[in-house]
Amino acid sequence: MKKVLVIGSEGQLGQELKSLIPTVDWATFTFTTLDTLDVTSKEQVDAMISENYDFIINCTAYTAVDKAEDDQELANKVNADALTSIGQAAKAIKAKVIHVSTDYVFDGKNHRPYIESDATNPQSVYGKSKLLGEENLINSNPNSIVIRTSWLYSTYGNNFVKTMIRLGHERDELNVIFDQIGTPTYAYDLAKVILHIIQSDIASKIQFTPGVYHYSNEGVASWYDFTLAIHKEKGISCNVKPIETKDYPTPAPRPQYSVLNKAKIKETYQMEIPYWLDSLKQCLKKLNN
Repeated sequence: MKKVLVIGSEGQLGQELKSLIPTVDWATFTFTTLDTLDVTSKEQVDAMISENYDFIINCTAYTAVDKAEDDQELANKVNADALTSIGQAAKAIKAKVIHVSTDYVFDGKNHRPYIESDATNPQSVYGKSKLLGEENLINSNPNSIVIRTSWLYSTYGNNFVKTMIRLGHERDELNVIFDQIGTPTYAYDLAKVILHIIQSDIASKIQFTPGVYHYSNEGVASWYDFTLAIHKEKGISCNVKPIETKDYPTPAPRPQYSVLNKAKIKETYQMEIPYWLDSLKQCLKKLNN
């Protein structure tokens, strides 16, 4: 039976992967946490990956986007340098790597969904560190897949969906940005896609095809649209007012437009992607339970 190592199981994606493992009978999984593996330590990475794994899924990341502006060194260690260590260690045991990246590698000035070959131009420390991580991984282990995603949320951890539910209950009025456009992504859907890629390769149905891919749910929304949908589904009657990005300054600039084109991953791995609103409803139903 094939062996899969999941690095970073305490985050949203890692926990969604863990929740799906009872349905998997084609591989065994090992999950690391911050306590069991410090990815900034090459020695620890080498020791962990010296075992004979067939696939490595890297879910770990420094994701505090605004904090990263003042914490560039740690952001680079986790998001960039660690990917060289992981890539080199994986290459030594001939393991295939799937790594999750972000829409923040783009500057957000597009007016059509980004394809994988579009020019990158990150505007924040976080985005720059994630782009460097992509490059470090592919350079150190060409047998790797990078999946860029956007606006991730789930039933686990802290995320926009949970924050808007809490604030909707606490306040009578909320200001939410309407001029940043992207696509919410349910981490559960992304976790299923990652497992689908690995299972397809193991079963010799679809070959593991290295490269950069985009994945988010289908459709587009602003943060304002997203909030209205969350509140509608939860029956929250808070007055949500649309505001512009300039009215809510943050240390790290956000992409104004970060819709991702998913044609490549859909075609290569023969999959359909759920509409973001359908996935949101599914997530909220789980949260209710």
